[in-house]
Amino acid sequence: MIETFELRKTYRIGDVDIHALRGVSLRIEQGEFVSIMGASGSGKSTLMHLLGFLDTPDEGSIRLFGQDVTGLKEDERAFIRNKVIGFVFQQFNLLNRSTAIENVALPLLYSKRDTSEVRGKAVQLLEKVGLSERLRHRPNQLSGGQQQRVAIARALVNDPLVILADEPTGNLDSAAGEEILSIFKKLHQDGMTVILVTHDEEIGRSAERIIRVHDGKIVGDTPAKKTVLRSKSPFDSSALFSPLAQKKSYTVKEFREHLNQAFRMIRSNKMRSILSMLGVLIGVACVITMLALGRGAQASVTAQLARLGSNLLSIRPGSVKVHGAFQDAAAATRLTIEDMRAIQETVPGVKRSVSQVTGQAQAVYGNRNWNTAVVGATKDYPNVRNAVPVLGRFFTEEEDQTRKRVALIGQTVARELFGDKNFLGETFKINRINFQVIGLLPSQGSNPFHDQDDIVVIPLQTAMKRVFGKDYLDQIDVEMEDENEIAAAIPEIEKMIIRRHKLRPDQYETFNIRNNATVQEALSNSTRVFSILLGSVAAISLVVGGIGIMNIMLVSVTERTREIGLRKAIGAAPRDIMAQFLVESVAITFIGGTAGVILGASLSGLISLLADWKTIIELKSILLAFLFSVGVGIGFGLWPARKAARMDPITSLRYE
Repeated sequence: MIETFELRKTYRIGDVDIHALRGVSLRIEQGEFVSIMGASGSGKSTLMHLLGFLDTPDEGSIRLFGQDVTGLKEDERAFIRNKVIGFVFQQFNLLNRSTAIENVALPLLYSKRDTSEVRGKAVQLLEKVGLSERLRHRPNQLSGGQQQRVAIARALVNDPLVILADEPTGNLDSAAGEEILSIFKKLHQDGMTVILVTHDEEIGRSAERIIRVHDGKIVGDTPAKKTVLRSKSPFDSSALFSPLAQKKSYTVKEFREHLNQAFRMIRSNKMRSILSMLGVLIGVACVITMLALGRGAQASVTAQLARLGSNLLSIRPGSVKVHGAFQDAAAATRLTIEDMRAIQETVPGVKRSVSQVTGQAQAVYGNRNWNTAVVGATKDYPNVRNAVPVLGRFFTEEEDQTRKRVALIGQTVARELFGDKNFLGETFKINRINFQVIGLLPSQGSNPFHDQDDIVVIPLQTAMKRVFGKDYLDQIDVEMEDENEIAAAIPEIEKMIIRRHKLRPDQYETFNIRNNATVQEALSNSTRVFSILLGSVAAISLVVGGIGIMNIMLVSVTERTREIGLRKAIGAAPRDIMAQFLVESVAITFIGGTAGVILGASLSGLISLLADWKTIIELKSILLAFLFSVGVGIGFGLWPARKAARMDPITSLRYE
């Protein structure tokens, strides 16, 4: 079954070379009961590690069923450990957070056995070793002898070809030791190959064959009995070395077990886990809240600009330099009603145009007064500026031409002057001139710098002749039929104004034309960048939380070093160990991320309610924050997982 040829193994401790094995050759048949004996430091444990594929020799070779397995990769050796070897350790090496059934079923996690077999097989073996009443007990609820029986049941669960026991009675009293030995004898009688490593003469003589090791060499190989029981059914080794058989994908069963282990770890270290989750929770909540604020600001800007119209051009007086100093724009270029009419009649693609004058004025009603913005405009103002009255009506062209004293008020003015009173038809004063309220303008919203509802709109001629005394315009708004015609219309309007006002080249800047579509795009881009910036700043807390998780996982790897060694001994490949710790890391971030999503949504709603700031939570923002948190779990859990996967099983099993 197993053959070794001139095995040599040397360990370097500091500057000293320790020759653990010095040319060991032996042959073990299937069905034998062998004890390997020797004093401490004789090399018997090193030989056991090589026979159990936990280590590789420096020189020499090992054959399994005639196949040279000396140079196998770690994944291949893990596969053979899972299929061929059943380990029983002196220290039991049971998982403290798992029940007896779960400990026994652990090797099945790394095999291709059907999930439905797991529980039944584990229960059957625990009953076989006399622990039918202890199925759900954890190791701290079992005696030393009972723990070793659980370990023996675990070693048998994958139907191994050989049991490799390292000082299995070393931590037991004599009575418990006899019980364990009787189990080994029974297994041998059933055809199992048993290799027992011990320094106890009485224990060693229980075997049929005794191999004595001293100073790294075999010094004796004496059968204690003349008969050797053989396995009743020969093993077909061809499947063992098939690449297809060794290939193992990550299964749902394995993921579920890793997830269970993750939750056990979280429960057993509650405070540490909560602190780790807290960083992720705060990070996700901040990302969602900041993105909701940014998206709300972007939507508010977009809504306000939409009220102005995306096909709108605004023509305003500019400024001119005289002797290096900027002068009043009106002194150079004063827009007129005739300019508006010329644009309307001659520039292709113009749909409507509106002339405006603006200024501040004192509005008075009864004993209330309010300083507000007054706009004089022509009849198309509500259509061009999306300001169709929500109550009453807008003034007519006739009312404009005859300088009627009628007004439409914004909702802030209505509240400050009239309160809850019905104001339609009421008369109030603007700069001591009586005006009749004929309508209420729609709400345009406000920002920290300007209240767009604090406005009064009156006929243009009334504003120019009776209120402000102006003979020029402050602004001309031009609405185009199609957004695509804006680019061609701008130079046409520029040429017309230059020609009409006979401007010199140095006076071309005395007026400007603003494209609202460009402004809308610029502001939208600004708010988008602002949202990304806010989200990026908030994401820093996620990274900090990820560093905390990495630290916790590194501590966890150190604390569970022996567990890692055990898992490798029973067949876990490096990728299995890596997957286990990655699942645990992601489980922490998943829980923290979920709580963060709830907290972020709550904070966004609270800010919107208390501060009256618009917040919009989008599904993509939640997914982005959540997936980023999971990515943090994977990214920062990768190093601890890789560290665990690369651990040497021998060193891990010996870790205290």
